[in-house]
Amino acid sequence: MKLAIISHTEHFKTPDGTIVGWGPTITEINNLLEVFDTIYHVAMFHESKAPLSALPYVSNKIIFVPLPVLGGHSLVDKGMLLYKAPIVLATIRKTLKQVDWFQFRAPTGIGVYVIPFLSLCNSKPGWFKYAGNWNQENPPLGYGLQRKMLKKQSRIVTVNGSWENQPQHCLTFENPCLTDTDLTEGEKMGKQKNIEGKLTCCFVGRLEKPKGVERIIKAIGGLSVADKKRINVIHLVGDGPDKNYFMSLAKDIGVCFVFHGFLSRDKVFDIYRESHVFLMPTTASEGFPKVLAEAMNYGCVPVVSNISSIGQYIINNETGFLLEVVTKKELLKVLRHIFDLKQNKYKQMVELQRNIVFKFSFNHYNKHIISNIISKIN
Repeated sequence: MKLAIISHTEHFKTPDGTIVGWGPTITEINNLLEVFDTIYHVAMFHESKAPLSALPYVSNKIIFVPLPVLGGHSLVDKGMLLYKAPIVLATIRKTLKQVDWFQFRAPTGIGVYVIPFLSLCNSKPGWFKYAGNWNQENPPLGYGLQRKMLKKQSRIVTVNGSWENQPQHCLTFENPCLTDTDLTEGEKMGKQKNIEGKLTCCFVGRLEKPKGVERIIKAIGGLSVADKKRINVIHLVGDGPDKNYFMSLAKDIGVCFVFHGFLSRDKVFDIYRESHVFLMPTTASEGFPKVLAEAMNYGCVPVVSNISSIGQYIINNETGFLLEVVTKKELLKVLRHIFDLKQNKYKQMVELQRNIVFKFSFNHYNKHIISNIISKIN
C-alpha cells in the first residue's frame, strides 16, 4: 500500500543535500513503513538552515514532495495562503494519483481549503489526524473552522483524548513517539533513579510565555535557599523569541539553568535519562505533548497543566502532578511537595506510568491504524 501524508511539517536541506524535517514527525513517518510500502510526504520546504532537531528519512521509500512555505498571522501571510492555494491543491491532486491512502494532519493554515478538497473532491480512502486540542473552547478562527469541518465530514478523524459527545467517526489515538527499545530502556532507567537526593528538572518545548517557561523560572526563584540547594540543574530545551528574556530572568535566581536550544532526539533523551522532574505549566493550546510521554518513559515525574487531554492520562498524585490553576504560586506548592516525596511513592508513580507510556509507542500506534482504520475501511 502507498500512503500520501499532507502536512505543514518544516523540511530543510543540509549542506550535503539530504532532506531533513522536524524530528518527531519524521520519526513517526519512518515507523509507518511497517504499515505502508511507500510514503509520499507533501509538506513545506524552507530555504533556511536546518535546526539540530531535524532528522532525515530512513528509507528511499519515503518521498518528500515540497510545498511553498505558507502560514502566519499577518494579513500578507493569510493572503499568500489563499494566493498559493491552486499550487497546493495541484500538488496534492497529483500525489493522490500515485497512492492508495491519504492522511491529512490538521490543524494548519492550508487546512481551510485542503479539508474541503479531500472531503468533496477526492475518492481515495484516508483519514485526518487532528493533533491540536480537540476540546478547546475558544480556538483560533482557522482551527475552529477546521474542527467543525472535520466533525461534519464522514472520514475517520483521529484526536487526542476521549470526549463527551465525540462523533462516532472521531477516534481516540495517542500521538506516538517511543520505540520498543525506548520502552525497555526507559523502564530500566526509572527503576534506577532516586528522588530523595539532588534533583534534575527539565522542560522541552517552545521557549515562550504561554508554554510556562517564565512561570518555571519565577517559581524556582520563590524557593527557599535550602530548597534551591535540592536542585542540581534545570534543563530548558528548545528555542523561541523570548529566549534572551528568559536567560536574563534566570541569571540571578541562584539555581543552575541550562538553555540548550534545539537538540537532536538522542540528546533530548539524554536529558530525560538524567532528569527526575518534567515541568510544563502551560496555558498554550495543546493536544497531548509527545515530550510528556517521552519524559515519563524515562522516570520523570510530570508537573503539568490540566488542559486538553493531559488530565485523562496524568492522575494527580498518582502518575504525576496536575496544576488545576496554572500560576507561579501553585507550581511553587507542587515543587515543595516533590522535595518531600519519598522514594517508595516515587517508585509507585513510575510503575503506574508504564501503562500510559506504552500507549505512545509506534508499535501500539501502527496496530491501532491497521485494526481501527485500514481494516474497517477495507
